[in-house]
Amino acid sequence: MILSKLCYLQRDEQMLMLLRNKKQVDVNAGKWIGVGGKFLPGESPEECVVRETFEETGLTLDAMTLRGLLTFASEGWEDECIFVFVSNAFHGEQKVCDEGELRWIPKDQILDLNLWEGDRIFLKLLLEDDAFFSLKLSYIGDALVEQKLHVYPKKA
Repeated sequence: MILSKLCYLQRDEQMLMLLRNKKQVDVNAGKWIGVGGKFLPGESPEECVVRETFEETGLTLDAMTLRGLLTFASEGWEDECIFVFVSNAFHGEQKVCDEGELRWIPKDQILDLNLWEGDRIFLKLLLEDDAFFSLKLSYIGDALVEQKLHVYPKKA
């Protein structure tokens, strides 16, 4: 199983999204996703999110929140466990990404993008709630064939 992370940067009622349109072989080709990537040996989730966010955006995270875990299974691709972070505390100058087009999208337009069907489930949670979640998504091609969501509300 691959370990990776996604980070959704937020500012001024917008999220930074990445249109995956530059790699030859890409399970996410043509889809809008958060910035992210695979863990390097020995990396913690926090080290990975800081490194990958900087590599893809040129922005340095000052703080981030782990919001959920995704288990992603897709026929023909290795299963993946994805740590999902959000951040509204970062600095630096945004750069051009080697993996696709970065664009700040108004939050009320995020769900209108070309997204994985399952991404709509957790993006809605990121936009509307602050609970921690675990979500299993299984695909055949682009078709979502299984979803299992567990939401863990914050304690009072």
